[in-house]
Amino acid sequence: MRHTIRWLVVVMACAAFTACSSGDGGALIEAEAEATAADYQYLIPAGTADRIADGELVEILPAELAVNVGEVIRIVNEDDEGHFVGIFFVGAGETVTQRFASPGEFVGQCTVHPSGQLSLKVYE
Repeated sequence: MRHTIRWLVVVMACAAFTACSSGDGGALIEAEAEATAADYQYLIPAGTADRIADGELVEILPAELAVNVGEVIRIVNEDDEGHFVGIFFVGAGETVTQRFASPGEFVGQCTVHPSGQLSLKVYE
């Protein structure tokens, strides 16, 4: 059941991202290989979900992240729980590497910031 709920959440997040995508019809992000050099890299350390469950305010990323078209972000999740980071879901033990292909502004849930939200702005 937990696996089904997790996939439902991922599908809903993807649907929300699609609804918020840039108005020019272009792709905002493009998946990149992990070997690609990252302009921004963030690590979610093991034990983060436990720290949050214990009431600790965890701030791994800023509440607002500004990047330029062509730049790459990498989020490495070493935790045993998946986390939402704005428009991205990073599963337990997974790495997400994305290159930004067009400008846009997106706000999404962030489970690794005390505000619970991440604003991502991509500039030309």
